[in-house]
Amino acid sequence: MQNTRRTMSKHHIDAYDNEKYLKLSIQWNRWLLKPMGLWPKSPRASIARKLLYWLINATCYGLISFLFVPCTLYVMLEVKDVYNKLKLSGPLIFCVTAYAKYYLLISQERDIRECVEQIRQDWRTVTHVKDRDIMLANANFGRRLVILCAFFTYSGFMFYYIIVPISVGKVTAEDQNFTYIPLPLPFSTYIADTRHSPLNEILYSLQMFAGVLLHGIPAAACSLIAIFAVHACGQMEVLMSWLEHLVDGREDMCKTVDKRVATVVDQHVKILKFLVLIEKVMKQVSLAEFLGCTLDMCLLGYYIIVEWNSKDVTVAATYIVILLSLISNIFIFCYIGELIIERCTKVSETTYMIDWYRLPGKEKLDLILVMAMSNSTMKLTAGNLVKLSLTTFSDIIKTSVAFLNMLRTLI
Repeated sequence: MQNTRRTMSKHHIDAYDNEKYLKLSIQWNRWLLKPMGLWPKSPRASIARKLLYWLINATCYGLISFLFVPCTLYVMLEVKDVYNKLKLSGPLIFCVTAYAKYYLLISQERDIRECVEQIRQDWRTVTHVKDRDIMLANANFGRRLVILCAFFTYSGFMFYYIIVPISVGKVTAEDQNFTYIPLPLPFSTYIADTRHSPLNEILYSLQMFAGVLLHGIPAAACSLIAIFAVHACGQMEVLMSWLEHLVDGREDMCKTVDKRVATVVDQHVKILKFLVLIEKVMKQVSLAEFLGCTLDMCLLGYYIIVEWNSKDVTVAATYIVILLSLISNIFIFCYIGELIIERCTKVSETTYMIDWYRLPGKEKLDLILVMAMSNSTMKLTAGNLVKLSLTTFSDIIKTSVAFLNMLRTLI
C-alpha cells in the first residue's frame, strides 16, 4: 500500500496544479486582449457584459479612426512633397492593417474561444507528471514568445510617440508668439488647428492612447498564434511520449495494446482538429500581417536611408526600432509555422520507430492506422496563399529589399 501511495504521489498530479498552470499559460494573452475587447466572452455572458464589449470595440475602432482619418486628409490635401507623403504612408498602412486584424479577431471570437477551451480541457485532463512537464515547458516557451513580441512592438511605440516628440521639444509657430507639441501623426487643419492649447495637449494625449491600442493589436494577434501553436506542439510531444510507451505501457495507460492504440489515435485526431482550428482562426490575420509588414518594411528601409543621410539620428533610430519590431513580429509568425511542420514530422518519425516487432500476433496490424495518420502534416498559412515557415520569412525580407531598391530607383 505504501509503495502504491509513493507511485501515485510521484507520477500523478492534482486538479489545483493543473488549474494554476492553465492560468500561467494564458494570462499574458488575457492581459493583452481583454482591454481591447478581444478576449472571448462566455456564450452565457450577461447583456451588460455584451454591451461593455460592444462599447470597448466601438471605442477601439474610433481610436484607430482618430489616427487614420485626419492624417489621411492631411496627406491628400496639404502635403505636396513626395517624401513626406511616403513618410506618412507607412503609419497609414499600419493603421489599415490594424483595422483589418482587429475586425478579423472580433469575427473569429467563437473559434478563439473554442481554442482556449481546448487548452483548458487539455490542462484539466493531464494526469501524469511527465506529460504535465512537457506541457509546462511549452507553455513557458509560449509566454516568452508573447513577452518578446510585446516588447518589440511597444518599443516602436515608445520611440515614435514619446522619445521623438521629447527630443524635438516644443516648436514655435511661424509668425506667431506661441509654442506647441508636434503630434506624432499630423492632424489636418481642415478639421482643426491643433497648435493651440489646450487642444494641442488633449490631441497629443489621445494620439498616445490610440498608439497604445494600435501597437497592441499586432501584439495580440502574435500572442494568440504563439500560445495556440505552442500548445499544439506540446500536445504532439505528449503524443510522442505515448508512442514511446505504446508497446510496454505506462502506469497511467490502459493495460491492453488495443486500448493504448485507440488512445493514441484519439489524441492524434484531437491535435489535428486543433491545428485545423488554429489555421481557421489565424490565416486571414496572418495574411494581413504578411502584406502590411512587407510594405512597411520596404518604406521603413527608405526612411532610414533618407534620415540617416540628413543626419537626423533620433528619427533614423526610431525607424530602425520600428523596423526591428515588424521583423520580429513576422519572424514569430513564420517561426511558429516552422515549429508546427517540425513537430508533425517528428510525430511521423516516432511512429515509424516503434518496436512494433515486439507486439504479439495481429496487434501489429493496429499500428497501420497510426502510421497512416502520422503522415498528416499540417501547415499554417497566410490566407491559404503562403506557407508560414522560415523559408517564407527569408522571402519576405528579399521582397521588401526588392521593393526598396525599386523605390530608390523611381524617386
